[in-house]
Amino acid sequence: MTSSDTPARFLENPYVLDLFAGPGGLDVAAHVLDVRSLGIEWDGDACETRYAAGLQTWHADVSAVRRDRFHELPKGLNVLAGGPPCQTYSVAGNGAGRKALDKVEKLIRALVNGADEEAIDKQLEKLGGDSRTALVLEPLRYAIKALGCPNRDGRPFDVIVLEQVPAVKALWKVYKDALEEGLPGDDGKKVRYEVAEVKTLHTEAYGVPQTRRRTILIARLAEHGTPPLPAPTHHVYNPHKPKRGGPEDAQAVAQAKAVQIALPIAGTVRSLQPWVSMGEVLKATKQQPEGRESSFEIVSNYGSGGDPKKRGVRTDRQPSFTVTGKVSRNAVRHADGITPHKPDRLLIREAGILQTFPPNYPWSGGDRSQQVGNAVPPLFGMHVLAAALALPLPPEERLRENWPKADDEERATLRKEGCGASDGCGPNCPRPEDQSSPSTSSASSRPRTGASAKRSVK
Repeated sequence: MTSSDTPARFLENPYVLDLFAGPGGLDVAAHVLDVRSLGIEWDGDACETRYAAGLQTWHADVSAVRRDRFHELPKGLNVLAGGPPCQTYSVAGNGAGRKALDKVEKLIRALVNGADEEAIDKQLEKLGGDSRTALVLEPLRYAIKALGCPNRDGRPFDVIVLEQVPAVKALWKVYKDALEEGLPGDDGKKVRYEVAEVKTLHTEAYGVPQTRRRTILIARLAEHGTPPLPAPTHHVYNPHKPKRGGPEDAQAVAQAKAVQIALPIAGTVRSLQPWVSMGEVLKATKQQPEGRESSFEIVSNYGSGGDPKKRGVRTDRQPSFTVTGKVSRNAVRHADGITPHKPDRLLIREAGILQTFPPNYPWSGGDRSQQVGNAVPPLFGMHVLAAALALPLPPEERLRENWPKADDEERATLRKEGCGASDGCGPNCPRPEDQSSPSTSSASSRPRTGASAKRSVK
Protein backbone atom coordinates (compact mmCIF):
# COMPACT_ATOMS: atom_id res chain seq x y z
CA MET A 1 0.00 0.00 0.00
CA THR A 2 1.28 3.45 -0.85
CA SER A 3 -0.09 6.86 0.04
CA SER A 4 0.71 8.37 -3.32
CA ASP A 5 2.30 7.51 -6.63
CA THR A 6 5.98 7.83 -5.77
CA PRO A 7 8.64 8.65 -8.37
CA ALA A 8 12.24 7.53 -8.11
CA ARG A 9 13.87 8.36 -4.79
CA PHE A 10 15.60 11.73 -5.01
CA LEU A 11 17.20 11.94 -1.53
CA GLU A 12 19.67 9.18 -0.77
CA ASN A 13 19.93 9.96 2.94
CA PRO A 14 16.96 11.98 4.19
CA TYR A 15 17.54 13.48 7.63
CA VAL A 16 14.68 15.42 9.21
CA LEU A 17 15.02 18.48 11.43
CA ASP A 18 11.75 18.50 13.36
CA LEU A 19 10.98 21.90 14.90
CA PHE A 20 8.54 21.98 17.83
CA ALA A 21 8.96 18.22 17.92
CA GLY A 22 6.73 17.41 20.90
CA PRO A 23 6.87 13.83 22.22
CA GLY A 24 7.81 12.42 18.84
CA GLY A 25 4.84 11.85 16.50
CA LEU A 26 6.69 12.85 13.34
CA ASP A 27 9.89 11.19 14.55
CA VAL A 28 8.06 7.90 15.07
CA ALA A 29 6.75 8.22 11.51
CA ALA A 30 10.30 8.88 10.26
CA HIS A 31 11.62 5.87 12.21
CA VAL A 32 9.09 3.54 10.58
CA LEU A 33 10.11 4.96 7.19
CA ASP A 34 13.79 4.30 8.08
CA VAL A 35 14.53 8.03 8.03
CA ARG A 36 16.75 9.74 10.62
CA SER A 37 15.44 12.71 12.57
CA LEU A 38 16.53 15.32 15.10
CA GLY A 39 13.87 17.08 17.13
CA ILE A 40 14.07 20.47 18.84
CA GLU A 41 11.64 20.73 21.74
CA TRP A 42 11.15 23.33 24.47
CA ASP A 43 9.10 21.31 26.95
CA GLY A 44 11.06 19.19 29.43
CA ASP A 45 8.27 16.64 29.87
CA ALA A 46 8.09 15.95 26.15
CA CYS A 47 11.88 15.62 26.09
CA GLU A 48 11.67 12.97 28.84
CA THR A 49 9.36 10.96 26.60
CA ARG A 50 11.65 11.45 23.62
CA TYR A 51 14.74 10.31 25.55
CA ALA A 52 12.85 7.24 26.80
CA ALA A 53 11.84 6.50 23.20
CA GLY A 54 15.45 6.77 22.01
CA LEU A 55 14.83 9.84 19.84
CA GLN A 56 17.61 12.30 19.03
CA THR A 57 16.59 15.55 20.69
CA TRP A 58 17.78 19.05 21.49
CA HIS A 59 16.03 20.40 24.58
CA ALA A 60 16.02 23.99 23.45
CA ASP A 61 14.10 27.02 22.27
CA VAL A 62 13.65 26.84 18.49
CA SER A 63 14.18 30.61 18.17
CA ALA A 64 17.34 30.54 20.30
CA VAL A 65 18.83 27.72 18.23
CA ARG A 66 18.24 29.71 15.06
CA ARG A 67 19.88 32.80 16.54
CA ASP A 68 22.81 31.26 18.42
CA ARG A 69 23.39 27.60 17.56
CA PHE A 70 22.30 27.07 13.97
CA HIS A 71 25.91 26.36 12.97
CA GLU A 72 26.01 23.48 15.48
CA LEU A 73 23.22 21.54 13.75
CA PRO A 74 24.37 18.38 11.91
CA LYS A 75 25.42 19.07 8.31
CA GLY A 76 23.35 16.25 6.88
CA LEU A 77 19.96 17.71 7.83
CA ASN A 78 18.14 18.11 4.51
CA VAL A 79 14.44 17.95 5.42
CA LEU A 80 12.85 20.75 7.44
CA ALA A 81 9.61 19.90 9.24
CA GLY A 82 7.57 21.78 11.76
CA GLY A 83 4.23 22.22 13.42
CA PRO A 84 4.48 25.55 15.27
CA PRO A 85 2.31 25.95 18.39
CA CYS A 86 -1.23 26.43 17.19
CA GLN A 87 -3.10 27.79 20.19
CA THR A 88 -3.16 31.43 19.08
CA TYR A 89 -4.61 30.40 15.71
CA SER A 90 -6.98 27.66 16.82
CA VAL A 91 -10.69 28.30 17.29
CA ALA A 92 -10.23 26.89 20.79
CA GLY A 93 -7.32 29.24 21.51
CA ASN A 94 -7.08 32.92 22.38
CA GLY A 95 -7.35 34.18 18.79
CA ALA A 96 -4.28 36.42 18.85
CA GLY A 97 -2.79 34.70 15.83
CA ARG A 98 -5.96 34.95 13.78
CA LYS A 99 -6.18 38.67 14.52
CA ALA A 100 -2.55 39.17 13.46
CA LEU A 101 -2.72 37.18 10.21
CA ASP A 102 -2.32 40.19 7.95
CA LYS A 103 0.66 41.49 9.94
CA VAL A 104 2.35 38.09 9.96
CA GLU A 105 1.77 37.85 6.21
CA LYS A 106 3.66 41.15 5.73
CA LEU A 107 6.56 39.79 7.80
CA ILE A 108 6.73 36.68 5.61
CA ARG A 109 7.05 38.89 2.57
CA ALA A 110 9.70 41.00 4.32
CA LEU A 111 11.73 37.87 5.06
CA VAL A 112 11.77 36.70 1.46
CA ASN A 113 12.70 40.22 0.36
CA GLY A 114 15.87 39.99 2.43
CA ALA A 115 14.99 41.75 5.72
CA ASP A 116 17.57 40.94 8.40
CA GLU A 117 16.78 39.13 11.63
CA GLU A 118 16.98 42.18 13.88
CA ALA A 119 14.54 44.13 11.73
CA ILE A 120 12.08 41.23 11.79
CA ASP A 121 12.44 40.85 15.57
CA LYS A 122 11.67 44.53 16.07
CA GLN A 123 8.53 44.19 13.96
CA LEU A 124 7.49 41.14 15.95
CA GLU A 125 7.84 43.09 19.18
CA LYS A 126 5.38 45.63 17.83
CA LEU A 127 2.78 42.88 17.37
CA GLY A 128 2.43 42.67 21.14
CA GLY A 129 0.04 40.15 22.65
CA ASP A 130 0.93 36.46 22.66
CA SER A 131 4.44 36.02 21.26
CA ARG A 132 3.66 32.43 20.25
CA THR A 133 1.94 33.96 17.22
CA ALA A 134 5.38 34.75 15.78
CA LEU A 135 6.59 31.15 15.99
CA VAL A 136 4.77 30.37 12.76
CA LEU A 137 7.61 32.31 11.06
CA GLU A 138 10.35 30.05 12.43
CA PRO A 139 10.30 27.38 9.69
CA LEU A 140 10.74 30.08 7.04
CA ARG A 141 13.51 31.73 9.06
CA TYR A 142 15.27 28.35 9.33
CA ALA A 143 14.97 27.79 5.58
CA ILE A 144 16.52 31.20 4.89
CA LYS A 145 19.19 30.80 7.59
CA ALA A 146 20.39 27.58 5.93
CA LEU A 147 21.27 29.50 2.77
CA GLY A 148 23.86 31.63 4.55
CA CYS A 149 25.24 29.08 7.00
CA PRO A 150 28.95 28.28 6.37
CA ASN A 151 28.58 24.96 8.18
CA ARG A 152 26.10 23.90 5.46
CA ASP A 153 28.07 25.53 2.63
CA GLY A 154 24.88 27.45 1.89
CA ARG A 155 23.04 24.21 1.07
CA PRO A 156 19.26 24.69 1.28
CA PHE A 157 16.88 22.16 2.75
CA ASP A 158 15.75 19.84 -0.05
CA VAL A 159 12.28 19.34 1.40
CA ILE A 160 10.05 21.40 3.69
CA VAL A 161 7.00 19.88 5.42
CA LEU A 162 4.72 22.03 7.59
CA GLU A 163 1.45 21.34 9.39
CA GLN A 164 -0.91 23.50 11.37
CA VAL A 165 -4.57 24.01 12.26
CA PRO A 166 -6.86 25.06 9.36
CA ALA A 167 -6.88 28.68 10.54
CA VAL A 168 -3.29 29.01 9.31
CA LYS A 169 -4.15 27.97 5.76
CA ALA A 170 -3.95 31.57 4.58
CA LEU A 171 -0.39 31.87 5.91
CA TRP A 172 0.70 28.58 4.38
CA LYS A 173 -0.52 29.94 1.04
CA VAL A 174 1.70 32.99 1.57
CA TYR A 175 4.54 30.58 2.40
CA LYS A 176 3.78 28.76 -0.85
CA ASP A 177 4.00 31.95 -2.90
CA ALA A 178 7.23 32.94 -1.14
CA LEU A 179 8.89 29.56 -1.66
CA GLU A 180 7.89 29.44 -5.31
CA GLU A 181 9.11 32.99 -5.86
CA GLY A 182 12.40 32.05 -4.22
CA LEU A 183 14.26 32.62 -0.96
CA PRO A 184 17.17 35.08 -0.82
CA GLY A 185 20.38 33.07 -1.31
CA ASP A 186 23.75 34.15 0.08
CA ASP A 187 25.04 34.84 -3.45
CA GLY A 188 22.07 37.04 -4.33
CA LYS A 189 20.35 34.35 -6.37
CA LYS A 190 16.86 33.13 -5.55
CA VAL A 191 16.47 29.56 -4.28
CA ARG A 192 13.13 28.33 -5.59
CA TYR A 193 10.86 25.52 -4.43
CA GLU A 194 7.98 23.68 -6.00
CA VAL A 195 5.04 23.44 -3.60
CA ALA A 196 2.05 21.12 -3.55
CA GLU A 197 -1.43 22.58 -3.22
CA VAL A 198 -1.95 23.85 0.33
CA LYS A 199 -4.80 21.75 1.60
CA THR A 200 -6.59 20.82 4.81
CA LEU A 201 -6.55 17.06 5.28
CA HIS A 202 -8.65 14.80 7.51
CA THR A 203 -6.54 12.35 9.49
CA GLU A 204 -9.22 9.65 9.44
CA ALA A 205 -8.80 9.62 5.64
CA TYR A 206 -5.37 8.07 6.33
CA GLY A 207 -6.49 5.37 8.74
CA VAL A 208 -6.20 7.35 11.99
CA PRO A 209 -9.11 6.37 14.29
CA GLN A 210 -9.76 10.02 15.07
CA THR A 211 -11.31 13.03 13.38
CA ARG A 212 -8.65 15.71 13.20
CA ARG A 213 -7.95 18.32 10.52
CA ARG A 214 -4.51 19.61 9.65
CA THR A 215 -3.45 22.01 6.92
CA ILE A 216 -0.34 20.75 5.15
CA LEU A 217 2.40 22.39 3.12
CA ILE A 218 4.89 20.20 1.24
CA ALA A 219 7.71 21.81 -0.76
CA ARG A 220 10.73 20.49 -2.66
CA LEU A 221 13.63 22.33 -4.24
CA ALA A 222 12.63 23.13 -7.81
CA GLU A 223 15.25 20.70 -9.13
CA HIS A 224 13.34 17.84 -7.46
CA GLY A 225 9.98 18.66 -9.06
CA THR A 226 6.55 19.28 -7.59
CA PRO A 227 5.67 17.03 -4.64
CA PRO A 228 2.29 15.31 -4.40
CA LEU A 229 -0.06 15.47 -1.46
CA PRO A 230 -0.59 12.12 0.27
CA ALA A 231 -3.44 10.24 -1.37
CA PRO A 232 -6.24 9.22 1.03
CA THR A 233 -6.69 5.55 1.84
CA HIS A 234 -9.94 5.74 3.85
CA HIS A 235 -13.24 7.59 3.72
CA VAL A 236 -13.74 10.78 5.67
CA TYR A 237 -16.09 10.39 8.62
CA ASN A 238 -19.49 12.09 8.41
CA PRO A 239 -19.98 13.83 11.78
CA HIS A 240 -23.68 14.45 11.23
CA LYS A 241 -24.98 10.91 11.12
CA PRO A 242 -24.97 8.89 13.27
CA LYS A 243 -24.48 11.01 16.40
CA ARG A 244 -25.12 8.55 19.21
CA GLY A 245 -24.43 4.89 19.78
CA GLY A 246 -26.72 3.71 22.56
CA PRO A 247 -28.22 0.19 22.59
CA GLU A 248 -31.15 1.21 20.43
CA ASP A 249 -28.99 2.47 17.57
CA ALA A 250 -25.77 0.47 17.87
CA GLN A 251 -26.99 -1.72 15.03
CA ALA A 252 -27.73 1.37 12.95
CA VAL A 253 -24.17 2.58 13.52
CA ALA A 254 -22.78 -0.76 12.34
CA GLN A 255 -25.05 -0.75 9.30
CA ALA A 256 -24.09 2.81 8.47
CA LYS A 257 -20.42 1.93 8.53
CA ALA A 258 -21.04 -1.15 6.41
CA VAL A 259 -22.32 1.07 3.62
CA GLN A 260 -19.58 3.64 4.25
CA ILE A 261 -21.62 6.61 5.41
CA ALA A 262 -18.87 9.09 4.61
CA LEU A 263 -18.17 12.29 2.77
CA PRO A 264 -16.69 11.81 -0.72
CA ILE A 265 -13.13 12.93 -1.35
CA ALA A 266 -12.66 14.97 -4.50
CA GLY A 267 -10.27 13.51 -7.06
CA THR A 268 -10.16 10.07 -5.44
CA VAL A 269 -9.67 7.26 -7.93
CA ARG A 270 -8.71 4.23 -5.89
CA SER A 271 -11.18 2.31 -3.76
CA LEU A 272 -11.22 3.69 -0.25
CA GLN A 273 -11.58 1.72 2.94
CA PRO A 274 -14.10 2.65 5.63
CA TRP A 275 -12.85 4.92 8.38
CA VAL A 276 -11.36 3.17 11.40
CA SER A 277 -13.20 3.13 14.71
CA MET A 278 -11.82 3.42 18.23
CA GLY A 279 -12.94 -0.09 19.10
CA GLU A 280 -11.23 -1.59 16.06
CA VAL A 281 -7.81 -0.14 16.78
CA LEU A 282 -7.92 -0.85 20.51
CA LYS A 283 -8.76 -4.48 19.78
CA ALA A 284 -6.13 -4.73 17.05
CA THR A 285 -3.40 -3.60 19.44
CA LYS A 286 -4.55 -6.09 22.11
CA GLN A 287 -4.04 -3.33 24.65
CA GLN A 288 -7.54 -2.89 26.06
CA PRO A 289 -7.47 -2.39 29.82
CA GLU A 290 -9.57 -4.71 31.93
CA GLY A 291 -13.19 -3.64 31.64
CA ARG A 292 -12.85 -2.05 28.20
CA GLU A 293 -13.93 -5.16 26.30
CA SER A 294 -17.59 -4.16 26.25
CA SER A 295 -19.02 -1.39 24.07
CA PHE A 296 -18.50 2.16 25.30
CA GLU A 297 -19.10 5.77 24.39
CA ILE A 298 -16.98 8.85 25.04
CA VAL A 299 -18.29 12.26 26.05
CA SER A 300 -15.97 14.92 24.67
CA ASN A 301 -14.49 17.54 26.98
CA TYR A 302 -14.87 20.02 24.10
CA GLY A 303 -18.13 21.29 22.71
CA SER A 304 -19.57 20.54 19.30
CA GLY A 305 -19.08 23.20 16.65
CA GLY A 306 -16.83 25.22 18.93
CA ASP A 307 -19.59 25.64 21.55
CA PRO A 308 -18.17 24.56 24.94
CA LYS A 309 -21.72 24.35 26.37
CA LYS A 310 -22.40 21.31 24.21
CA ARG A 311 -20.74 17.97 24.62
CA GLY A 312 -20.51 15.59 21.71
CA VAL A 313 -20.69 11.81 22.09
CA ARG A 314 -18.90 9.12 20.08
CA THR A 315 -19.20 5.36 20.44
CA ASP A 316 -16.47 2.76 20.13
CA ARG A 317 -17.91 2.04 16.67
CA GLN A 318 -16.90 5.50 15.50
CA PRO A 319 -13.60 7.39 15.22
CA SER A 320 -12.52 9.34 18.28
CA PHE A 321 -12.99 13.06 18.64
CA THR A 322 -9.79 15.05 18.15
CA VAL A 323 -7.40 13.90 20.87
CA THR A 324 -6.42 17.04 22.76
CA GLY A 325 -4.35 17.82 25.84
CA LYS A 326 -7.53 17.35 27.88
CA VAL A 327 -8.24 13.86 26.57
CA SER A 328 -7.99 12.33 30.03
CA ARG A 329 -11.01 14.42 31.09
CA ASN A 330 -13.30 12.77 28.53
CA ALA A 331 -15.86 10.62 30.34
CA VAL A 332 -16.20 7.00 29.22
CA ARG A 333 -19.63 5.42 29.67
CA HIS A 334 -21.39 2.21 28.77
CA ALA A 335 -23.52 2.17 25.64
CA ASP A 336 -26.60 2.99 27.71
CA GLY A 337 -25.23 6.53 27.96
CA ILE A 338 -25.58 6.54 31.76
CA THR A 339 -23.43 3.95 33.52
CA PRO A 340 -19.76 4.89 33.90
CA HIS A 341 -17.38 2.52 32.17
CA LYS A 342 -14.40 0.99 33.93
CA PRO A 343 -11.98 2.72 33.60
CA ASP A 344 -14.25 5.78 33.35
CA ARG A 345 -11.54 7.90 31.69
CA LEU A 346 -9.24 7.10 28.77
CA LEU A 347 -5.83 5.90 29.92
CA ILE A 348 -2.75 7.60 28.49
CA ARG A 349 -1.88 4.38 26.69
CA GLU A 350 -5.33 4.30 25.05
CA ALA A 351 -5.13 7.95 24.04
CA GLY A 352 -1.70 7.28 22.52
CA ILE A 353 -3.12 4.37 20.54
CA LEU A 354 -5.92 6.60 19.21
CA GLN A 355 -3.12 8.91 18.06
CA THR A 356 -1.56 5.78 16.40
CA PHE A 357 1.52 5.64 18.63
CA PRO A 358 2.85 2.13 19.32
CA PRO A 359 0.97 0.56 22.26
CA ASN A 360 4.08 0.45 24.47
CA TYR A 361 5.34 3.93 23.63
CA PRO A 362 7.19 5.13 26.75
CA TRP A 363 5.23 8.20 27.82
CA SER A 364 7.35 9.85 30.51
CA GLY A 365 7.67 13.06 32.49
CA GLY A 366 4.63 15.05 33.58
CA ASP A 367 1.51 16.34 31.82
CA ARG A 368 1.30 13.23 29.66
CA SER A 369 -2.23 13.94 28.54
CA GLN A 370 -1.01 17.23 27.08
CA GLN A 371 1.90 15.48 25.39
CA VAL A 372 -0.40 12.97 23.71
CA GLY A 373 -2.84 15.63 22.58
CA ASN A 374 -0.16 17.84 21.05
CA ALA A 375 1.49 15.17 18.96
CA VAL A 376 1.21 14.61 15.23
CA PRO A 377 -0.48 11.21 14.75
CA PRO A 378 2.43 9.02 13.53
CA LEU A 379 0.29 7.24 10.92
CA PHE A 380 -0.72 10.58 9.40
CA GLY A 381 2.91 11.72 9.61
CA MET A 382 3.98 8.59 7.71
CA HIS A 383 1.65 9.43 4.84
CA VAL A 384 2.84 13.03 4.68
CA LEU A 385 6.56 12.21 4.88
CA ALA A 386 6.24 9.34 2.40
CA ALA A 387 4.64 11.69 -0.13
CA ALA A 388 7.18 14.44 0.52
CA LEU A 389 10.19 12.13 0.22
CA ALA A 390 8.85 9.81 -2.50
CA LEU A 391 9.10 6.77 -0.23
CA PRO A 392 6.91 3.67 -0.21
CA LEU A 393 4.52 3.55 2.73
CA PRO A 394 5.09 0.61 5.09
CA PRO A 395 2.10 -1.36 6.41
CA GLU A 396 0.42 0.57 9.20
CA GLU A 397 0.76 -2.53 11.38
CA ARG A 398 4.37 -1.43 11.92
CA LEU A 399 3.00 1.14 14.33
CA ARG A 400 1.43 -1.61 16.42
CA GLU A 401 4.72 -3.37 17.01
CA ASN A 402 6.66 -2.97 20.24
CA TRP A 403 8.65 0.25 20.27
CA PRO A 404 12.41 -0.18 20.94
CA LYS A 405 12.69 1.79 24.17
CA ALA A 406 16.04 3.23 25.27
CA ASP A 407 17.89 1.66 28.19
CA ASP A 408 19.38 3.77 31.00
CA GLU A 409 22.74 4.16 29.27
CA GLU A 410 21.20 5.24 25.97
CA ARG A 411 18.90 7.66 27.77
CA ALA A 412 21.85 9.25 29.53
CA THR A 413 23.68 9.62 26.23
CA LEU A 414 20.67 11.20 24.53
CA ARG A 415 20.15 13.54 27.47
CA LYS A 416 23.80 14.60 27.38
CA GLU A 417 23.52 15.37 23.67
CA GLY A 418 20.18 17.13 24.08
CA CYS A 419 20.65 18.92 27.41
CA GLY A 420 24.40 19.10 27.82
CA ALA A 421 24.42 16.85 30.90
CA SER A 422 23.65 13.15 31.32
CA ASP A 423 21.67 13.70 34.52
CA GLY A 424 19.99 17.07 34.07
CA CYS A 425 19.68 20.26 32.07
CA GLY A 426 22.51 22.44 30.79
CA PRO A 427 22.86 26.13 29.95
CA ASN A 428 21.18 25.80 26.53
CA CYS A 429 18.01 24.28 27.96
CA PRO A 430 15.01 26.50 28.71
CA ARG A 431 14.80 27.50 32.37
CA PRO A 432 12.77 25.05 34.49
CA GLU A 433 10.58 27.86 35.86
CA ASP A 434 9.56 28.75 32.29
CA GLN A 435 8.30 25.22 31.73
CA SER A 436 6.00 25.06 34.72
CA SER A 437 2.35 24.23 34.39
CA PRO A 438 0.43 26.82 32.32
CA SER A 439 -1.95 27.32 35.21
CA THR A 440 0.84 28.45 37.53
CA SER A 441 3.33 30.13 35.23
CA SER A 442 3.67 33.87 35.01
CA ALA A 443 1.98 35.63 32.13
CA SER A 444 5.31 37.21 31.34
CA SER A 445 7.10 33.88 30.99
CA ARG A 446 8.49 32.90 27.60
CA PRO A 447 5.58 31.07 25.93
CA ARG A 448 6.20 27.38 25.75
CA THR A 449 6.68 25.86 22.32
CA GLY A 450 6.11 22.29 23.40
CA ALA A 451 3.79 19.97 25.20
CA SER A 452 2.79 22.21 28.07
CA ALA A 453 1.89 25.08 25.76
CA LYS A 454 -0.27 23.87 22.92
CA ARG A 455 -3.60 23.77 24.63
CA SER A 456 -5.81 24.01 21.54
CA VAL A 457 -7.58 21.45 19.42
CA LYS A 458 -5.03 20.21 16.94
